Amino acid sequence: MGEIFKQTRFAFAPELKFQHILKFLFPIQALKNWHEIKPDIFAESVTFTRKLTEMPHSQDNKFKRLFNAHTMYKYDGLLIHQDYDDDGALEVVETDGVRSLHFGSMPRQSSMLLSDPNQLYLEYARTMTSWMLFKETLNDDALLIGLGGGSLAKHLLHQFPDCQVKVVEYRKSVVKIARSHFGLPLDARLKVVVDDGAEYVRKRLDSERELYSLIMVDAFDATGMADAICNWSFFEHCQQLLKQDGMLIINCWGGVQRPQFQQIALWLGKLFNWKLLFVPVQGRGNIIGLAFNEKTPTYRLKDLRTRAIVLEQLHQIEFTRFLRDLVKHNSSVLQNIIHK
Repeated sequence: MGEIFKQTRFAFAPELKFQHILKFLFPIQALKNWHEIKPDIFAESVTFTRKLTEMPHSQDNKFKRLFNAHTMYKYDGLLIHQDYDDDGALEVVETDGVRSLHFGSMPRQSSMLLSDPNQLYLEYARTMTSWMLFKETLNDDALLIGLGGGSLAKHLLHQFPDCQVKVVEYRKSVVKIARSHFGLPLDARLKVVVDDGAEYVRKRLDSERELYSLIMVDAFDATGMADAICNWSFFEHCQQLLKQDGMLIINCWGGVQRPQFQQIALWLGKLFNWKLLFVPVQGRGNIIGLAFNEKTPTYRLKDLRTRAIVLEQLHQIEFTRFLRDLVKHNSSVLQNIIHK
C-alpha cells in the first residue's frame, strides 16, 4: 500500500498515522484495518495517484498546496477539504467529532458537532441566541450578514418553523462549503444571496425597509471583522431595515479596549438611542451586542429570569448565565431595556 504514495511527485508527511491518510483518500468514516479496503477502491486510489503525477506542470503547485505534507494535518485536526478563491484559503478540519471551517488561519469561522449537526457548538454562536430572552418567537423575517458554516441559519430554521431567513454571504465558495460539508439545507424558507453585506443593505433601503424582526451580523475574514461592515452607514442601513420593534445582533471581536469595538459601540449607541446591551463570550475574545429598535418594550428582570430558566431547559443553552452577564456588564444602560 505504501507504493501508492511513492508514485506521487510529492510525499505525504511520514509522521502521519496511516489510518489518517486512508481516511483522507477513501470516502468512508473509518477503517479499523486497512486490509478491509476492497480491491476496486484500492485500484481507484492507484489511478488517482497516477493521475496526480501526470498533471501538467502548470497545475502542480495547486495540487501540492492541496495535498502536501503540511496540509494533511492542520490546526490539531485532520484536513478533509481545502480550496482557494480570490479571498484566500478555505479549509475544513475535523477534530474529535467536530468539523470546523477555517479561512487559512487558526480561528474557527464555524464548527459543527457531527453527531448533532443542528446544535450550536461554538460558545459565541450560543451567546448570539441571547436575543431569545427578549422575543418570544420568530415567525417572520430574519436577515443574516455572513454565513460561515451556516450554524445560525440552521438554528433559526430548526427552532422557528414559521420564519423566513435570508443570508448574505460575500464568498460564493463559503456557500458551497456550507452546503457540502456543514449541512446547510435546501429549504424554501432559506434564501442565500452572494453579495457584499454592506452593499446589500444599502441597495435594499426601499424594497426591504422595516422588513426584518431580527438582523444578525457575523461577518469575519481571516484576520477579523470584515472592513465593509465597520462603518456608520452600514449600521444605519441595518436599523432602517429593522421593524420598529426589531433587534440587531452583532458578533464583535477583540475585547472592550479595542478601538474598533469602542467605535462600533458608539455608533450603535447613537443609532439606537442607547437601547444597547453587550454580553462577553465566556473564555473567548468575542463580545455580542444586542441593539433594540425604538418601539422595543422594556422588560421586567423577574420575567426575564423566569424565561431564561424555561429557555435553558428547552434548548440546553446557557440563557441564565447570559442574563446574569447582561445585568452585570451593562449597568449604565440597563435601565433603558430592563427594569427591576
